[in-house]
Amino acid sequence: MAGLREVIQDLDADGDELDALLASLTPEQWATPTPAPGWTIAHQVAHLAATFRMAGLAAADPEGFKNLAGSLGPDFDANVHAALSQFLPDPPAVLFDRWKAERTAASKALAAADPAGFVPWLVNPLPPSILASAGMMEMFAHGQDIADALGVRRTRTERLGHLVAFAVRTWDFGYLARGLTAPAEQFRFDLVSPAGTRWGFGPEDATQRVEGPAEDFCLLVTRRRHHSDLALVATGEHAAQWLEIAQAYRGPAGEGREAGQFSQGS
Repeated sequence: MAGLREVIQDLDADGDELDALLASLTPEQWATPTPAPGWTIAHQVAHLAATFRMAGLAAADPEGFKNLAGSLGPDFDANVHAALSQFLPDPPAVLFDRWKAERTAASKALAAADPAGFVPWLVNPLPPSILASAGMMEMFAHGQDIADALGVRRTRTERLGHLVAFAVRTWDFGYLARGLTAPAEQFRFDLVSPAGTRWGFGPEDATQRVEGPAEDFCLLVTRRRHHSDLALVATGEHAAQWLEIAQAYRGPAGEGREAGQFSQGS
C-alpha cells in the first residue's frame, strides 16, 4: 500500500490535471450536459466541491464532521441535492474557485492526519490514505463525465494504481448496493497499468478472475462505461456477474452507462 505522502501528491496531481481542463472552459460550457442524466459540468464540479468539503472537515475537525453526518437524512438523493445546492447557484468562475479551495483544504487536512490513524467517514472510519484514494476515485469518475461532455480523451498515468487498489478493497460494494450476498470465494484481478506494468491482487490460483487494462477497470468500477464496451475479461460465473454490478462507491448504483454508448477505448 502506498504511503500517505505519495497518495496526497498524486491526489494533487489529479486535481491539477482536472483544473487545467476546467480552466479552459467558457461560462457557457459549464452548462454543457454530461452523460449523467440531468447533470451539467457545473453539477459535476459542485458535487466534487461538496465531497471534498466533507473530506476536509473529516480530517481537520472529526467532531464537526460527525455532527454533519448525523444531520443527514435517510434519502440519499435528497442529501446529494442538498450538498449541490451549496455550490450550484454560483457563477462558473466562483464555483471553480470554490472547488479549488475545497480540494486544497482537503488535501492539506488529509496530509496532516496521522498516517496510522483513522478519519471518520460516512459508513466506517478510514485511514487518511484510503480517504484520499476515494477522493481520486471521485475525481476520476466526475472528471470522466466532464471529459465525455467535451469530447476530450484523457491521458492516464500510473496514478491509477491508487484507484485500482481502492476498488479492489471495495470490490463487494456492488453487492451491498443491491442487497446481494458477495461470493465467499476471493477474486483475482490481473490488470495492466498505463505504462504496461502488471498489477495483481488476490490469490494467483483463484478460479474467479478479472483481467484487462487498468483504465478499463477504473471506468467499470466508477460505472462510466458499460462492461461490454471495455477490454475486460472475466473467468468464472461470479466474476462475470461482478462485471455487471461492480462499483467502487457506497450508495445507489445509479443508471450507469448503456452498452454501446461509448466505443471501446473512448
